[in-house]
Amino acid sequence: MTAAAETATFVRPDGKEKVTGAGRYTADVTLTGQAHAAFRYADHTHARVVRIDATRARALPGVLAVVTHEDVPDVLYGGMVQDRRLFARDTVRFEGDIVAGVAALTPELAREAAALVEVDYEPLPVVTDFDAAMADDATLVHPDWEAYEGDDALGRAGNVLGHSTIVKGDADAAIARADVVVRGRYTTDPVQGVPIEPRAVIAEWAGDRVTVWSSTQVPYAARAGVARTLAIPESHVRVIVPLLGGGFGAKCDFHFEGHVAALARAAGRPVKLVFSRQEEFVAVGHRREGMVIELETGARADGTLVARRARLVLDCGAYCGEGGFFAQMAAMHAAGPYVIENVKIESYLNYSNTQPSSSIRAPTAPQVCWALEQHMDELAEALAIDPVDLRRRTLIEDGAEGPTRQVFDHVGIRETLERAVELVGDGEELPEDEAIGVACGWWPCFAADAGAYVQLNPDGTGTIVTGAQENGTGAVMAMPAFVAAELGMRPEDFALHYQDTDAAPWDMGSCGSQTTFNSVRAVLAATDEVREQLLEAAAERLEAAPTDLELVEGSVRVKGSPDKSVSIADLASAGTFHGKGSGDVPDSPPVEAEGCLGRLGLESFLAPQTITHAVHVKVDRETGTVRVLRVAAAHDSGRILNRVGADGQVYGGVVMGIGQALTEGTQLDEAGRHRNPHLLDYKLVTASDAPRIDIAWVEIDTPNAGPKGSKGIGEPPCVPTAGAVANAIAKVTGARVRQLPMTPERVWASIEGDA
Repeated sequence: MTAAAETATFVRPDGKEKVTGAGRYTADVTLTGQAHAAFRYADHTHARVVRIDATRARALPGVLAVVTHEDVPDVLYGGMVQDRRLFARDTVRFEGDIVAGVAALTPELAREAAALVEVDYEPLPVVTDFDAAMADDATLVHPDWEAYEGDDALGRAGNVLGHSTIVKGDADAAIARADVVVRGRYTTDPVQGVPIEPRAVIAEWAGDRVTVWSSTQVPYAARAGVARTLAIPESHVRVIVPLLGGGFGAKCDFHFEGHVAALARAAGRPVKLVFSRQEEFVAVGHRREGMVIELETGARADGTLVARRARLVLDCGAYCGEGGFFAQMAAMHAAGPYVIENVKIESYLNYSNTQPSSSIRAPTAPQVCWALEQHMDELAEALAIDPVDLRRRTLIEDGAEGPTRQVFDHVGIRETLERAVELVGDGEELPEDEAIGVACGWWPCFAADAGAYVQLNPDGTGTIVTGAQENGTGAVMAMPAFVAAELGMRPEDFALHYQDTDAAPWDMGSCGSQTTFNSVRAVLAATDEVREQLLEAAAERLEAAPTDLELVEGSVRVKGSPDKSVSIADLASAGTFHGKGSGDVPDSPPVEAEGCLGRLGLESFLAPQTITHAVHVKVDRETGTVRVLRVAAAHDSGRILNRVGADGQVYGGVVMGIGQALTEGTQLDEAGRHRNPHLLDYKLVTASDAPRIDIAWVEIDTPNAGPKGSKGIGEPPCVPTAGAVANAIAKVTGARVRQLPMTPERVWASIEGDA
């Protein structure tokens, strides 16, 4: 893999413990007297619970506690809709629903006891067709949906959890007048996050207070979930995250911390849960959603997009989780970063009796972008315009109006197109079984509150205290470099205290590509306070005005007189230097979207990140096997503050996108159960499979964005990859693959005309 430029490097604070194997992940934490947890999962994907009898389980020697719904408060929880209980009470709605939890002396005993919990069921009709779930006579996954607390803007009705529309102008009339109209229907399988570290949780009570160690991306959300479901104050819950072995969104939200805390309280000792790989697939209510995507676009002969109509149906699964906004997000991606005169998009998020969907890296975007970018290439073919040229004519630019009438400032999408095409060498003659495909995409930045402390120690070193969560991206690890640059110190002068809800102010966590955007903003605001304190203290010592001083190489000195200075260590030894900060949260851009339903805050894209990927593939027509040879990834993520970390996000995101394009897909049986919940049949792309990846950064000075004009980075790198792969496949085969992932079987079937 290569990058377009080099950047200064620094030692990651967590690097040594990781590469030497000394670091502790949650599963490595062992507490004195700890017991082990196991769950009794549902026997059916949809059934009434008639009887639960844990007598045999409790009688097994070595069992310390068995917990069911009767042992915890009867509380519903969830994100935008509260529709789930810790332990199933009346109904199970997917195979991973938890009926009971067991704490025992060993993991083996806990699993044995869980199997002894007897449950009688009355099976109910299973809803697996999430599109048909909208029918008036469809079985309701949640018959009591109207009684649930939830966001009124979602537009809930029956099995429809979320309904969002984008309406601009008169798309029906514009389609009727268009010179060319292209239609397409695409379907996608669910996809898993598959962090290499399976989930682990440990809970220990001290009086009325519980400490939870968890492999979560969002410790503050986990804290809130424990407090809600156990009916205790958040001040009685502390969540600590040891080193995290990846997340990709799958470890966002509140999941099993409440179950383990309940077991620990019942057992009267610490309780530890470590998932198997199969449980990581089946039990986690957090996967990438399956979709049905129908697109129709009308254009003039010159390529002007006069109208787009779209219908999207997303599989929510059994519960809302934190994915209630998915219908609106998908609708925005169905419009894409294009100038379209008239828009009519309907998007639905529907319940089913399958694994719940929640945020996996750039939720909804890779699937919709895969469909849309194929659709754009099909439109280009119908217009007899080169696909790259069609994008040159239609992508948004400074002053352009988006689908919800948001007027954009300068974004770099057009520059990313040119850079990606240049990098990949598009236009060069290739063998007949090879081709290059191009796809564009976008993703918003998410503004949120955050807080941080920065303090100096008496020896002139410092400590950064942040609520931010490090899941491997390096965003938190880069904070010492940012603080050091502001204070004229070295990154290695600073220690980090993070991932502990008792230590730092609230933070959104490692999700939404927001750590640099929000958490670094807070850290820099706290650093500003320390900087001002140092300048004031040095001004008195040096008998100079603060404005005449600068912080350089560990000292404060008079500008132009380097010999007149005082070391930061001297100042710190004689005073207290402590800053706190949050920074100003950027406002979302205004829009005129009064005619749109399901407005949840995504009707405008704050500081949009824009991307173009150009992918060179080789296709074996006889078997349908596709090999990605090279990827050119050009990104506008504003100012790049940490080039090493930014490049790393693109490398990982592109590889993830290739997996989503070609191999990764959860297969479900007729009852909604997993058929491939293991890494033998759920094929990840590994380092040995990865192609050459060239990266170009288009750095646009972005107002109303993150620190120093930065944007997010983590999620966009996987957004357009699958679309670019699909367009390259179609160039080789002359056929479209309309199911994702584009497995050899599906590619071969498209060649044979069976897709």
